[in-house]
Amino acid sequence: MTRKLFGTDGVRGTANTYPMTAEMALRLGAAAGRYFRTDGRNRHRVVIGKDTRLSGYMLETALTAGLTSTGMNVLLLGPVPTPAVGFLTRSMRADLGIMISASHNPAHDNGIKFFGPDGFKLSDEAELSIEAIVEGEIVPARPENIGRAKRIDDGIGRYVEYAKTTFPAKGRLSGLKVVIDCANGAAYKAAPQVLWELGAEVVPVGVEPDGLNINARCGSTFTRTAAEAVVAHGADLGICLDGDADRVMILDETGHVADGDQIMALLADRWSREGRLRGGALVATVMSNLGLERFVTGRGLRLERTAVGDRYVVERMREGGFNLGGEQSGHIVMTDFATTGDGLIAGLQFLATMAETGRPASELVRQFETVPQMLKNVRFAAGQEPLSDPAVRAAISDAEARLDGAGRLLIRKSGTEPLIRVMAEAEDEALLAQVVDDIVGAVERAV
Repeated sequence: MTRKLFGTDGVRGTANTYPMTAEMALRLGAAAGRYFRTDGRNRHRVVIGKDTRLSGYMLETALTAGLTSTGMNVLLLGPVPTPAVGFLTRSMRADLGIMISASHNPAHDNGIKFFGPDGFKLSDEAELSIEAIVEGEIVPARPENIGRAKRIDDGIGRYVEYAKTTFPAKGRLSGLKVVIDCANGAAYKAAPQVLWELGAEVVPVGVEPDGLNINARCGSTFTRTAAEAVVAHGADLGICLDGDADRVMILDETGHVADGDQIMALLADRWSREGRLRGGALVATVMSNLGLERFVTGRGLRLERTAVGDRYVVERMREGGFNLGGEQSGHIVMTDFATTGDGLIAGLQFLATMAETGRPASELVRQFETVPQMLKNVRFAAGQEPLSDPAVRAAISDAEARLDGAGRLLIRKSGTEPLIRVMAEAEDEALLAQVVDDIVGAVERAV
């Protein structure tokens, strides 16, 4: 069966247009309820979290209606980070967890992500089963078996206390000044609170959500605002989260940005030396820089590559028994601590290294020299298939021939937006720019 609703990270789209409509959210909730409530009893529960988008109210209400209509009891967490939903699904013995968020996307988008009772995102097979139920007739519960819904006031508090436990027991952040950019998103309360309670002097950025400013000129996809704050306040570190706080970018005291590859390199090296890196491997996607691969193999470790998407990183980690993985975009997955990427906890691990070594962030964010990499995106309209165009295929074939042995090429559809992503790596920057521009030009002509 072909996936129609679900992409690489749940269901996503522009709010109030298909599939991000109240009607579809209601059907998704009812289908998920029917999928998980198989015994007709009323003890089943689902936790729902959301980020700060205006459309979250609409989707939360519709999902609740669909879930209760099939007999699920709903626990509403309000705005919490995505990793908090994974944690609380398992902690509160829920059958299902749902996060309403479009992550790093702008405010006019939204999405719905599902977590199983173990706190991990649902498998492709489970999502396909829910899609099949959506397309059929959904049988509602009997009137006496309709579910209940209630708000949970201490969801953030539970997550805050748990996040603090992931920092070394005897460690404190006293004497460190930290800029935390919450992207006007889901972590705007939790992240500053965790850092302050651990002893840091906190400079909060992006903590005034209004429903429309999530990820707007702030957060992990726009680090300039936090970089300016780091320099202006003389901070030791900047931590930039995205809208649902499952991604992170780290800024040193000069405002220099370390992406997910550099953070993974630091943690892999440290954990390996401490005997904490399980399986002798780091799991990353095909997007991670060739420099990371050279760094890892140079230390006698392996780099396991997966398809793009943190869910595929997590699947490989679980299959192989690995405990560290992630994406260049800032998803850092540490299964010792969380079931999905957790930007705040990744930031705490970086801070723990600073505190334990006494080294400044500028010495820790540059773990390896990156191989020149270029990524360009081309937007396409619904119904278009630019990668099937003969001219585009010819441009890709020509680029592969020119890069043979001298670089790497990756062309793919985004799983979260209508974009063709064109990425290449090569030591020869002139060749790199030329092959990327040739392919981008061919795609632009095709669309």
